[in-house]
Amino acid sequence: MKRTGRKNRPSYRISATDSRNPRDGRTLETLGHYDPASPVEALRLKLNAERIQFWMSKGALPSETLASILKGQGIAMPPRKAPRDRAGRGKKTKTKERRALREKDLASKKAARRTARLEAKRAAAKAAAAPAEGAAK
Repeated sequence: MKRTGRKNRPSYRISATDSRNPRDGRTLETLGHYDPASPVEALRLKLNAERIQFWMSKGALPSETLASILKGQGIAMPPRKAPRDRAGRGKKTKTKERRALREKDLASKKAARRTARLEAKRAAAKAAAAPAEGAAK
């Protein structure tokens, strides 16, 4: 649903679009119009049911709002897929172990570089302070 209309008076274009496009971005085809604030019942909703069925047969999935509108109009919805099983994601694999070792190694090298840098800075500050103390006596 592509929002149009003015401030505090929304209306929507029902359209087929690529999911990677923004909400009000480029569309493939306009399939209808929905104006929830229209005082005339006949002008509230206009749908091209044939084209909606075509796009859903190609794999298009309606948003939750549009699905409820289509259900109210009696347009058949495609069955929703069950969410896939992702139970094995917490399992330890060789790749995860290698990544963890590499990150640990990189972190220890970074810590060593930092300590060396701080020691050099302290030594330089100490060396700069030593002649100033000798000149003051």
